[in-house]
This record gives sequence, C-alpha cells and structure tokens, in this order.
Amino acid sequence: MITWRRLAQEDFPLLRAWLEQPHVALWWNHETSMEAVARDFGPVARGEEPSEDLLVFLDGRPLGLVQRSRLADYPDYLASLAAIVPVPDGTMTIDYLIGDPGQVGRGHGTAMIRSVLERTWEEFPDAPCVLVPVSAGNRGSWRALEKAGMRRVAEGELEPDNPVHGPAHYLYRIDRPAPSPSVE
Repeated sequence: MITWRRLAQEDFPLLRAWLEQPHVALWWNHETSMEAVARDFGPVARGEEPSEDLLVFLDGRPLGLVQRSRLADYPDYLASLAAIVPVPDGTMTIDYLIGDPGQVGRGHGTAMIRSVLERTWEEFPDAPCVLVPVSAGNRGSWRALEKAGMRRVAEGELEPDNPVHGPAHYLYRIDRPAPSPSVE
C-alpha cells in the first residue's frame, strides 16, 4: 500500500542517501552535502514555499519522493512549458524518484504516480490537469507515466535537470476525471 507524508527535516539524511544513488543522480543532479539538501529542501519542509515534498512509503517503508506543485506558483517554469504546450489555469505538476535501487523496475513508480494523481484530484479540486515534463532519454520515467494513465501531448526543448542530458523533453498530461454519474 502506498502512503505518504510531508518531508521533514529529520528525513534529510535518507533523502541525501537517495540523491547519492547513481540511478537517482543520473536524472536529479543535486548536490548531496547535508548543507545542500537542507538548502534545497528545507524551505518546502518548513512551509516557506508553496510546493510539497512528499515522502512516499510502500507498506510502511520509505520508497521515494514526490514533489507536487501548482505551475502558477513558479512563473518561469510555467512560461517554459507554456511555450511548448497550452497550460490551463490551475495545472499541477509532479516530479518523483524511487530511492532504493532494489525497488526500481518493479512497478512501484507507476503505483506511486497513480496514488499521487488520485489524491491530487481530491486535494486540489480546482486543478484541471497534471502536466509532467520528462527527459526524452528517461524511458523508465515516461513509461511509468504512461502506465499510470498519462498521455504524451507534446515534445520540446527544456533545460535538463542534469546537464549531461540534452534538452529534448516529452510532456505528459492527465485531465481530471469526469465525475461519476450519481445514482438516484
């Protein structure tokens, strides 16, 4: 079962260990000193930024991280995406990682993405869709998005998270599900 809670400062050593894993570092490219982790993740953990960093658990054990935010809260990022594809008001975005290399390739990324999408519709009732850019070279990531129900809606060039990757990105989108008809 997938559950999560907001990332807290006491989780930074675990997050640091995950960011140091080669399969994570390849795509996330973060500094991994404790000072850098505190600098980069501290403002969100303290509620000083509008996004969320969610520590994800599988059957009670830490699995990964999901970052979730409204694109409107990050105007420069929104402008980059809007140059490639229309972005409706209220659009959300996510980013994610699985920390333990032993859990990669087992369908947990898809389950994690599905879970956060379901909760996004509940927790953000005005969000019309979720839009996720992913490096074209990160096949595992974009396949997980597809398996979670997202569809590729555009291709374009964006600044890569890791400079070793080119600017080619795919943009994936899922729209809010239509309400179920009520039974009377």
